[in-house]
Amino acid sequence: MLELRPNCECCDKNLPPESREAMICSFECTFCAACAEDVLGGKCPNCGGEFTRRPVRPAGKLDNNPASTKRVLKAEGCAPQKAA
Repeated sequence: MLELRPNCECCDKNLPPESREAMICSFECTFCAACAEDVLGGKCPNCGGEFTRRPVRPAGKLDNNPASTKRVLKAEGCAPQKAA
């Protein structure tokens, strides 16, 4: 089950479970859409994977399957990706 992490690892923007701005890679590294595209060029800085929009968990399912409250933030920030 997806963790639904609460923030962007790059800019620390809040990404609540209902956010349509949350982007994840296959390891659930979580970034806001702006950082994923504009800063990272669509490539996860942690694993090199591609991003996809994180699905929204229906509000009624959050009671028994809550979103994570653990915030993950890259201490060094996110450097823009260089074009290959």
